[in-house]
Amino acid sequence: MIELSWLGVVLAIVAGMLVAFIWYQKGPIARAWEKLTGVTPERIKPVRAKSMVQLFITVIVMALGLAVAISVTAQATGNDSVGAALLVGLALWGAFSASTLVQHNAFEMKPARLTAINTGYQLLLFLVMSLVLGLL
Repeated sequence: MIELSWLGVVLAIVAGMLVAFIWYQKGPIARAWEKLTGVTPERIKPVRAKSMVQLFITVIVMALGLAVAISVTAQATGNDSVGAALLVGLALWGAFSASTLVQHNAFEMKPARLTAINTGYQLLLFLVMSLVLGLL
């Protein structure tokens, strides 16, 4: 039976939203991302609310998916350590997020630096959320 820490899921959602806000705040990463995408605060303003709702929904889905994967892994291996949770997050990031984004960006001929920024964000997101879930 899959056992989820609902407190862990909620806190992972909060952590995921914080990672997104911090990663894309004014700073060198955000400036590089804006330059590479052409998406500026002014340009995104008309769709910001919709984008934030989509972000929130996807972070919820990620938190639930990670919680299930971490729980299944813990039950299958008998290892419910934080390290195991982080390994699950790393594996899911590599298998689904990074691999998909790299393929997508390559065929759309997007700059490698943009791919690095976005996969770096996703890696941090997966690991922070996995850490929270692993601790609870």
